[in-house]
Amino acid sequence: MDARSTGSEPIPFTAPAETIGALEADVAARLLAATGDVALVIDARGMIRDVAIAHPELVLDGFGDWIGRRWSETVTIESRAKIDEMLEDAAAGTAPRWRQINHEGARGEVPVRYLAMDAAHGGRVIAIGRDIRATAALQQRLLAAQQSMERDYIRLRQAESRYRQLFELSSEAVLIVDAATRRITDANPAARRLGGARKDSLTGQPFAAILHPADRDAGVALLGAVGATEKVPPLGVRMADGRQACELSATLFREGRGAFFLVRLTPLSPAGEARDPAATALETMLERIPDAFVLADETLTILAQNNAFLDLTQTARAEQVTGQPLGRFVGRPGIDLPLLAAQLREHGAVRNFTTIIRGDYGLQEEVELAAVATEQDGLHCYGISLRNVGPLRAARQPVGDAPRSVEQLTELVGRVSLKEIVRESTDLIERLCIEAALSYTSDNRASAAEILGLSRQSLYSKLHRHGMAAGALADEAP
Repeated sequence: MDARSTGSEPIPFTAPAETIGALEADVAARLLAATGDVALVIDARGMIRDVAIAHPELVLDGFGDWIGRRWSETVTIESRAKIDEMLEDAAAGTAPRWRQINHEGARGEVPVRYLAMDAAHGGRVIAIGRDIRATAALQQRLLAAQQSMERDYIRLRQAESRYRQLFELSSEAVLIVDAATRRITDANPAARRLGGARKDSLTGQPFAAILHPADRDAGVALLGAVGATEKVPPLGVRMADGRQACELSATLFREGRGAFFLVRLTPLSPAGEARDPAATALETMLERIPDAFVLADETLTILAQNNAFLDLTQTARAEQVTGQPLGRFVGRPGIDLPLLAAQLREHGAVRNFTTIIRGDYGLQEEVELAAVATEQDGLHCYGISLRNVGPLRAARQPVGDAPRSVEQLTELVGRVSLKEIVRESTDLIERLCIEAALSYTSDNRASAAEILGLSRQSLYSKLHRHGMAAGALADEAP
């Protein structure tokens, strides 16, 4: 191997004088014109002295009219610094390198890739250019394709996030089973609770393992039937512990190059045991009572609700409410629900808690709620009853109290100084705010102080000043 080819530097002719000789001017011109799409001869002042164009599109862009113009005048403002650098490098004999220049053509900008070199004749420079519009267009298409892929990826991630949220919040037990191996690839929390399993403990297990030994063959046969036909009736099975009967149904779907079963398990009443009529009647009563009722988990996410709650929130279907945070509809943001949750954790029940409820169309009503904390099958949840008390409070509110207080203050004008009137007004507003805070917190002074942004001692001091301190010393007792 030639020793000259071992490096990464360009390899020039070793003996051009002997192998090429002195080229005539027309031969050199033809060579330069054939080397690129455009060739320029530029003098020491940067003026274009001659132009050779091999690409017909460049003729239409006006490249042939450049003779007598400065090279830097034919390019965009952003490319002029590059022109100066290329001419300086050529004059200094620096090894030439390709640079992209954008010209102002008759039909818009034209990107050209140039190589400028010293012509060894009176400071003149020869610039050889190649039209790279096709490359630029290809780059634009590549960039557009990348952006399209990124948008598709974002939409896919969003869809996956929605699927995962729906999958996790569903009250119905759902399993994803590999059609080839009959093993569970995913299970939602409801399925894990039904099977008495810990998180991720079902993943990778045979599907038949979650069923009672006497029902395993029938369950596996149902999956085989679903893989062969579209409609297969549900099957009654028992879970592995034999204590819970379920209705088993499945649907086949494809993902990538594999097939999977979407398996649903709906709990049924134990075999041979009739459902308690009292429990059925209770469910019917909760659905029909005029007061709103909602069941929420320990994160205050709505699990179930009755029709009265849908009416208060101005929603048409239960699906619009189930799975939503309770704070979307109930309470003033950051105030009521944290206080409610804290009292439920501490006492287990709350009565006469005054707050507000907001509808999807802007309706806002004052409600009074009662709540209780409970646990069922390892699930901590809150049952909350809400009663609309806005009309009742409006009927009980004495008419004209506040205006008479304001009138009393305005009557003081001319009798006392403005400073004393302002102090009297401040006391009135302060008293009204304290009364409202005590009403919101069911006379819980510690919570009222937190709502008002006061320390407990400061609130007690104001209660004494306004003659509202009855019971305050009891609250201070450890």
